[in-house]
Amino acid sequence: MALSGGSTPGKLYSLLATNHGIDWEKIHFFWGDERHVPPDHADSNFRVARETLLSVVRPPESNVHRVPAEEPDASNAARSYEADLKTFFSSDGGGWPRFDLILLGMGPDGHTASLFPGTTALEDRERWVTSAWVEKFQAFRITLTFPAINHASCVMFLVSGADKADTLKRVIRDLEPLPSGRVKPESGKLVWMVDRAAATLL
Repeated sequence: MALSGGSTPGKLYSLLATNHGIDWEKIHFFWGDERHVPPDHADSNFRVARETLLSVVRPPESNVHRVPAEEPDASNAARSYEADLKTFFSSDGGGWPRFDLILLGMGPDGHTASLFPGTTALEDRERWVTSAWVEKFQAFRITLTFPAINHASCVMFLVSGADKADTLKRVIRDLEPLPSGRVKPESGKLVWMVDRAAATLL
């Protein structure tokens, strides 16, 4: 499974950590995207998952495949992470990864993972993982590309908060081409888990 960052999935991870019926040794953890920061940084998506889930369920270290975002060059971090994925999914470049589950969030601007409006990552059709400069944060992000996401068996969006309501309506009703609306699994399921505040305009 590929995890996401932010406060909403953090609550889910804490809940999952209390489920003793899951055989955590059989699950491999990846990340849909990562900030270009070290793993102990306050903004790290890996740090959130480690503190809320991984440190509790303690899967084998070999099952945790984090983005090496401490690399000074974000493009090198993306290449290293892609190489890890290709080794795990036994690909020689002729296919795409097949995640059982990818968890995604959605920002008020319609971005998902680190696929932000106006960034070069939106148009990458060759790479599994890419890096892109996000102007509004003045920072690089490392992210799975749309083809890598859309080959998953299941993609689940977790959306909460009234500030997402208008964006959610525009994405669900396909009113404009926002990044989240481009998540369309080719042979898998797309699931939206939204709270009442986010769903008020649906």
